[in-house]
Amino acid sequence: MRTSILWGVANAAAAGALWGIIFLAPAVLPDFSPLELSVGRYLAYGVLSAIMLASRWKSLRPRLGRREWSGLFELSLTGNLVYFVLLAFAVQTAGGAASSLIVGLVPVVVTLVALRDPASIPLRHLLPALALSISGVTLVGWQALASEQVSTTWTMRLLGLLCAFGALLSWSAYSIRNSRWLARRPDISGYEWSLLIGVMTGLVSLVLVPVSYMASTQTHPAGRWMAFAAVSAGLAIMASILGNAFWNKTSRLLPMSLAGQMIVFETIFALIYTFVWQLRWPTLIEGLAIVCMLAGVVLCARAHDSGRHGVTSGD
Repeated sequence: MRTSILWGVANAAAAGALWGIIFLAPAVLPDFSPLELSVGRYLAYGVLSAIMLASRWKSLRPRLGRREWSGLFELSLTGNLVYFVLLAFAVQTAGGAASSLIVGLVPVVVTLVALRDPASIPLRHLLPALALSISGVTLVGWQALASEQVSTTWTMRLLGLLCAFGALLSWSAYSIRNSRWLARRPDISGYEWSLLIGVMTGLVSLVLVPVSYMASTQTHPAGRWMAFAAVSAGLAIMASILGNAFWNKTSRLLPMSLAGQMIVFETIFALIYTFVWQLRWPTLIEGLAIVCMLAGVVLCARAHDSGRHGVTSGD
């Protein structure tokens, strides 16, 4: 298998391992609303990104016009704020396993959209991989409504599943648009682009601070606020800054139809973290789902390694 593909897969696995952590945040802080979790994480993301971007700002500023800032605003919503609010609500009401598996359909959505690209390989070569990804989600989808791991009502679990599907659409849009922006602006590194998205996300989060305060129905002791701050900072550094940087590298190493399949690593790691948090082994169905998803990644990588698809070089 070509080195560029292997390196791209390795970066995707690193991104997935870091992104998977976000599925634990609502479970660790169940007394904070999805909106509070979102605002806290992305304010921290914005502040840390601004600090890290300071030394590069002088050279970056002339290369950013109205079009770039508009794109960054769009990506900050679809890939961060909207996505995380929907996901956090889904995890709290439908469970981390069910939510991560639904969001695991992102590879299917992104790959299908990528088929419209002129250089994409034929759909027939990707059908086995797509079928395995869909099978992985189908295997456990029905289990969510009857899950004993979630203490919410059937109605709330159903609403949580709908929010998970909303998160799926939001993140799919982010993945597609972000990949195209990176291809359009090769003069901006993936790390710099991640920090720019962070700054924009932090600015948008400021608008939501009063909304979050007015919508809050609980008071929290000082200890819980300390935990909230620690989790927010941890997510900002690991999932947002580092995770996005690894993913941007993947997007430049792999064609979108293959990179889309790599998003499945987020699902795999999210499931692993959920099982560890709940102190349980995966059920037979969940185990089969993981196997199906990993097999789908392998088949997709092999299809692209056949030489039918060119791979762009990274930074």
